[in-house]
Amino acid sequence: MEIFILVAVCIIVLILFLWLFPIGIWFQALVSGTHTSLIQLVFMRFRKVPPHLIVNNMIAATKAGLKLSQNELEAHYLAGGRVGSVVNALISADKANMNLDFKTATAIDLAGRDVLEAVKTSVNPKVIDTPPVAAVAKDGIQLIAKARVTVRTNIKQLVGGAGEETILARVGEGIVTSIGSAISHKHVLENPDSISKLVLTKGLDSGTAFEILSIDIADIDVGKNIGAQLQMDQANADKNIAQARAEERRAMAVANEQEMKAKAQEARAKVIEAEAEVPLAMAEAFRNGNLGIMDYYKMKNIQADTEMRESISKPASTQQTKK
Repeated sequence: MEIFILVAVCIIVLILFLWLFPIGIWFQALVSGTHTSLIQLVFMRFRKVPPHLIVNNMIAATKAGLKLSQNELEAHYLAGGRVGSVVNALISADKANMNLDFKTATAIDLAGRDVLEAVKTSVNPKVIDTPPVAAVAKDGIQLIAKARVTVRTNIKQLVGGAGEETILARVGEGIVTSIGSAISHKHVLENPDSISKLVLTKGLDSGTAFEILSIDIADIDVGKNIGAQLQMDQANADKNIAQARAEERRAMAVANEQEMKAKAQEARAKVIEAEAEVPLAMAEAFRNGNLGIMDYYKMKNIQADTEMRESISKPASTQQTKK
């Protein structure tokens, strides 16, 4: 039993020793021509840096002819960087004769960009398809264009430079400007390369992480007749305004007519009221002696003569209607 416990303790101690002293990794670095000490590998354990990650990337860099410092790789790992991606990017850039140093590569990686993908895109440009862009020519016809933008990564502008979204936005703006300045949509359909030439002259890749190599118009479709639609909408709006103003005038005329009728009725009422007071005034005149019997008969004769003249002056059709 004691022997079994002793063997178990020895095995545990051996495992801890091999974990603390990564002899296999140290020997791998030694035979690969990468200088590192076993003590440094032990210190990596205490610094919470995986020795195999640092050593494997140092071996890959050494075999590729690059000289990288172990302290720089550890510092980049502790800063949260991707050591493997940075080393592979440096190797790819060296093979492609690109001027990319370790400081720039780590800065790009810590900025959140994929430095290896950037190097690949710089060597092998990629194509970005723009979404459909709608614009209206001067003749009022809408055109819907799609473009393919070929870009190459600009390593120097990768840190702090704008991304693909800015490229797409600027290209879309350039397409809208180019189509909008065309006199006729037929001219754009006949010469789609005029859009590419105008957009390329604007320097759309300024301040971005990419260099625009070419802009090709992949497709152009004819959309709506926006000019005619706007004219129809304006005509409908003018018609509605005219109808509203006519309705307003009609309402005012009706109100004036009602007001005039009310005034006429009021006037007739005053006349009837005044006529009703005539007999009273005549009775008062009789009592006061201001009106005699002969005067009264003369007034009646005058009224009779007036009514006779009015009846004679009226047309015959009016008299028959009354009968």
